[in-house]
Amino acid sequence: MTINLSSDTVTKPTPAMLQAMMQAEVGDDVFQADPTVNALEEKGANLFGKESALFCPSGTMTNQIAIKVHTQPLDEVICHEYSHIYQYETGGPAFNSGVSLSLLPGKEGKITAQQIEAAIKPVYDWLPITKLVSLENTANKAGGSYYTLDEIQPITQLCKERALKLHLDGARLYNALAETGESTQEVGKHFDSISLCLSKGLGAPVGSLLIGDADFIRQARRFRKVMGGGMRQAGYLAAAGIFALDHHIDRLKEDHLHAKMIGEVLETLSYVENIRPIRTNLLFFDVKPPYTAASFLEQLSQYGIHSVPMGPQTVRFVTHLDVTREMVEKVIKSLARIGQA
Repeated sequence: MTINLSSDTVTKPTPAMLQAMMQAEVGDDVFQADPTVNALEEKGANLFGKESALFCPSGTMTNQIAIKVHTQPLDEVICHEYSHIYQYETGGPAFNSGVSLSLLPGKEGKITAQQIEAAIKPVYDWLPITKLVSLENTANKAGGSYYTLDEIQPITQLCKERALKLHLDGARLYNALAETGESTQEVGKHFDSISLCLSKGLGAPVGSLLIGDADFIRQARRFRKVMGGGMRQAGYLAAAGIFALDHHIDRLKEDHLHAKMIGEVLETLSYVENIRPIRTNLLFFDVKPPYTAASFLEQLSQYGIHSVPMGPQTVRFVTHLDVTREMVEKVIKSLARIGQA
C-alpha cells in the first residue's frame, strides 16, 4: 500500500467522476461553444452570487489573471508574506503584470484591516500605487489556517473606503467553509474576484475557476488567451469540476479528521516538535536532530508513505480524497515504529 501525503493535488478521479467526464458534451471553448464548460462557469458564478466565471487550467493562472485585470504596471498588491502568489507563482506578479508586492506578516498566514491600512502607499512619484489586496483561504504555508467572514468584513470595508480591489485566492476555500459553516453566497459578497481550485481537496484532475462580474471576466478571458490558457474541448475536464462540486464537498471534513488523528499521534513522539495548529487538512511539524526533514521522509518512505519537506526540519502532511481511514491507521503505526527505532 502506497500512501501519498505530499499534497491534495495528487488525487485521481474516482470511477464515478471518470464516467461523468467520458459522457460530457463538448465543443470549442475558445469560441465559448463548449456546453459543459459553460455549465461549470455558470454553476461557479451562481454559487458565489457573481455574474460570470472563467475555467482555467490552474489556480496560478486564475490568480495571475486576477492581478493582471485589477492592476496596471507600477501598481502594488498587498498580501501576507506567506501568500501563494508570492511564494509559489514564479514571480508572476512582476513578470505578468509589472507590479510589486507589499508583504505583511501575520499570525497563521492572516493579515488584518489595520495592517493593510498602514501599508497603503501615499501618492508620490517614487512609490507604487496600492491597488489590490489578496487574501488566501486556506493559507497553505501557514498550515491550512483560514479566515472567517468576521475577519474578512473589516478588510472588505477598508477596501471599499480606499477604492482598492479585493481578491481571494480560494485554493482550498471549501476546506475553510467546511469548518466555518459559512455560505458561498456570503463569501461572494466580500470579494471583487475569487479563484476557486477544483483539483485539490475537491478531487478534479485539472482546473480552477476565476469568478467575478461580467466585465472583469470579459477582460480575464483575453488574458487567459494570451497566457496560453485557451482550451478547446475542455468539457471533459469541466465535467470533473461539476462532479467535484456536486459530490466532494461534504466529505472534506473527513480529511480534516484524518489530519487531526495523525496530529494526535505526533504529539506523543519524542522526535517531533512544533506541531502547528491543525485547522483543516494540512499538517506541519518539525523533526528534531539528528533527523532532518529529508532523512525522516527517507525513513518514512520505507513504509510506503511519501511526503515533502517544507524546510530543513519541517515536514508537511496533506490528507485528501485518496487517503482512507485504513491508510491513516498505517501512517500512525509507521510513525510510532520510527520512534522506537
